[in-house]
Amino acid sequence: MPYEPPTHTVERSLRATSGAKVVAGVDEVGRGAWAGPVTVCAAVTGLRRAPEGLTDSKLLTPKRRTALAAELERWVTAYALGDASPQEIDELGMTAALRLAAVRALEGLPVRPDAVILDGKHDYLGSPWQVRTVIKGDQSCIAVAAASVIAKVRRDALMAELEAGAYAAYGFGANAGYPSPVHKAALEELGPTPYHRLSWSYLDALPQWRHLKKVRLSAEAAALESGGQLGFDF
Repeated sequence: MPYEPPTHTVERSLRATSGAKVVAGVDEVGRGAWAGPVTVCAAVTGLRRAPEGLTDSKLLTPKRRTALAAELERWVTAYALGDASPQEIDELGMTAALRLAAVRALEGLPVRPDAVILDGKHDYLGSPWQVRTVIKGDQSCIAVAAASVIAKVRRDALMAELEAGAYAAYGFGANAGYPSPVHKAALEELGPTPYHRLSWSYLDALPQWRHLKKVRLSAEAAALESGGQLGFDF
């Protein structure tokens, strides 16, 4: 299906309205997976013309995505990756884990960005970052699209390494930790691995492994238990 190539329109707008000189595009992968980390990439591209065929990673074939990621890693001005582990996701919840991974990526850049273009409609970063959220930013914004491709390829490679080790039965090389018939069958027979998120609802459908499920306290319950003040539950 034809698609419009991404542009620097949002980045130019941020530069004009806020005076930002360094703008990073940020995108994540792994949010809906049962296993593996959530991975965030922050990419700075400047205003140069993007490589041919750049778009949202989900619109690319695995072969094209891998080749493009290698090209992008050489082409971008800078990029950095940040992960939040399954254990951190279980402990903090997904929104806070996304923020943790994104901050790790942004702080990994050689220069702190003046502004961030964040894919989606929800700002999970917040203060002190100056954030512009863009729905489908991974299709419309060059820096976000670059971050999308790099993050996807890097996380897929990590999950494939797990399959090449002791966890071949789970099919991580093909499903990247997301729901699939092979993944579900392995969970039913073998149970979750150390790389699975144990607060996820998939365990509700696995009676023999349900006892492993972790329940994260709400912000209210945690505050009452500690005797502290209520705060934001990211």
